[in-house]
Amino acid sequence: MTGVETRSVTRDSLFLLADIRVEHSAEPHRVRVRNLSDGGMMGEGQLRVQRGHRVSVELRHIGVVGGTVAWVQDNRFGVAFDEEIDSQAARRPVQGAEDQIAIVAKPSWAHRAPPPPERGTLRKI
Repeated sequence: MTGVETRSVTRDSLFLLADIRVEHSAEPHRVRVRNLSDGGMMGEGQLRVQRGHRVSVELRHIGVVGGTVAWVQDNRFGVAFDEEIDSQAARRPVQGAEDQIAIVAKPSWAHRAPPPPERGTLRKI
């Protein structure tokens, strides 16, 4: 840490999931992001990190962000990002497949039963 107090920095309290990788480890870990600001985040999970570890965090709508673990307490930890991000972008709703379903209009006759066959003709089954 640089010794500069950053507690006055605006943070967003939220609950979102992110994947985090510790430097020199290929295995990603899923963590809960509890607080997010343009300069860093507080994560929570079973990931065991130490202050000073280099990490990369994949945040939705933002992508992969590099940073350094600034503090650790129990199963929570703080990450100071290498570069500022747009933390509001992570709050945007995820557009899933249900948002991409095309609306198909049925023809006006689709809700009615077909007309009965004319008398004396055979109906195909």
